[in-house]
Amino acid sequence: MGGLNDAGQLDARNAMKLKTFAGGLHPPDNKQWSAHKAIEVCPLPALLVIPLSQHIGLPAEPCVKPGERVKKGQTVGRAKGFVSVPVHASTSGEVVAVEPRPHPSGRDLPAVVIVPDGADEWLDGIETVRCDELTPDQMRERIRDAGVVGMGGATFPTHVKLSPPVEKPIDTLILNGVECEPYLTADHRLMLEEPQRIFAGIVVMRKILGVSRIFVGIEANKPDAIEVMTKLCAGTGVEIVPLAVKFPQGAEKQLIKAIVGREVPSGGLPMDVGLVVQNVGTAAAIQDAVTFGRPLIERICTVAGPGVVEPKNLRVRIGTPLSHLVAHCGGLAGDPAKIIMGGPMMGMAQLSLEVPTTRGTSGLLLFREEDLTLAPEGPCLRCGRCVRVCPAHLLPTTIAAYARLER
Repeated sequence: MGGLNDAGQLDARNAMKLKTFAGGLHPPDNKQWSAHKAIEVCPLPALLVIPLSQHIGLPAEPCVKPGERVKKGQTVGRAKGFVSVPVHASTSGEVVAVEPRPHPSGRDLPAVVIVPDGADEWLDGIETVRCDELTPDQMRERIRDAGVVGMGGATFPTHVKLSPPVEKPIDTLILNGVECEPYLTADHRLMLEEPQRIFAGIVVMRKILGVSRIFVGIEANKPDAIEVMTKLCAGTGVEIVPLAVKFPQGAEKQLIKAIVGREVPSGGLPMDVGLVVQNVGTAAAIQDAVTFGRPLIERICTVAGPGVVEPKNLRVRIGTPLSHLVAHCGGLAGDPAKIIMGGPMMGMAQLSLEVPTTRGTSGLLLFREEDLTLAPEGPCLRCGRCVRVCPAHLLPTTIAAYARLER
């Protein structure tokens, strides 16, 4: 595979050949705080708040009531329509409320509140099957029933992505292992520690889509992950593609342009140019859903930033309050001035640490007042730097001028 030397590492000469896209920039990645930290299991909190809106599309409809006992993996919210997915109990326990609670969006939205009973007992009837015995439609059904969504942060229902219309044939599948957001290392650790889950998910998607061209894009600042995935995928027809370290290398359109040279039309989707893109975490969740029948009730989340005592990569149950994650990382290292769910570039600022984790919570970043650089807006010198780095080939100077004129 191009880009690696005999030791399975990127050298300076091969780094010049890395694929990428036009524009972009390279902010300090700050991944050194958690990239070497193995995934830890975060203990269950005293209370789980499971939002019914954790995905793009219609929110789930509650199907349990206060006072009911539920088991781990049991459906607590039914999907409403095709672009929707069910929501499941992250552990066994008692439902104590179905009511609006603080949500990462900044509003109070309906949620199912569960007090864990400590037994962590799985729902009866969850079956393991052989993937080669299932049809593509049966696989899609198991993915939908498990509530699998895009794990890179977009949370688009995965069964919808894997159901392209017949007039848009798919010939290529791209797995996104880029993780270009600063601080975040959840996908990195997943590729190092559980690559077999990712590959098994690739096999499922290959059968569903009927594709023969499959790529896994990984930024060059993860040479260990590139080495692990290259060895695992050798001889399988899956190609590992090292990519230049640049933001937003992991954005779908930029990733497609870098790897296969196709350009998604403005307002279009990857399927318009014959592609499906899935995150490596989504591939692992697909394997859990199709083979083991396990719903998406947990994910890997990076907790980092100078505002936390010990950065970590945690396996977290959906619905766990952010404050519980911080406590498991040694607590706060000062008063938080900014709380971000996700990465610093595309993440969402949070008002409180009492917000619950969702299926899209790839990270939790905490910053103190002294960590933030706040500068007043200065005059535009028309140097053109913003035009050169814009990956969408826009004219930010013109957009800014119209914004100032309120037009």
